Amino acid sequence: MQIDLTVNGEARRVQCADNTLLVDLIRDDLGLTGTHVGCDTSQCGCCTVHVDGEAVKSCTMLAAQAQGTQVLTIEGLAEGDVLHPVQQAFSACHGLQCGYCTPGMIMASVQLLRRHPQPTDAQIEEGLAGNICRCTGYVNIIAAVKTAAGLIAAARSDATATHGGAR
Repeated sequence: MQIDLTVNGEARRVQCADNTLLVDLIRDDLGLTGTHVGCDTSQCGCCTVHVDGEAVKSCTMLAAQAQGTQVLTIEGLAEGDVLHPVQQAFSACHGLQCGYCTPGMIMASVQLLRRHPQPTDAQIEEGLAGNICRCTGYVNIIAAVKTAAGLIAAARSDATATHGGAR
């Protein structure tokens, strides 16, 4: 089957089998290996990407379901050489150890911060409940999300000041 979708801002047309999972299309057909496969049962969240702005576990979605959608992977999150604030915060706060869960954790955190720009610990725990890290104990991940919230708020404040209050 043929699937047309936009991945990280680039229109793509891909041929794949009817039963191809979105994660496999992303990794195998498009060569974007930042999206990881951890459990194949939607428990770990390593495969989290955004489809039309919503975080989804790409191991639970058929590629055919992505027909006509906008898909954002970890590779598309940065703007050129400038890391997204969540990526910056995960690095600065050491919110990773082995790094296997990190792409999915970051993608889930981006959505969490869209919904809760200044999240409480409980909101962070709830927002990341579908993502499992077996290395960090989550302390630095929670710190990274809070740091990212501050970076995003500061960037908004700077943009407002620069543009004279216009958004």
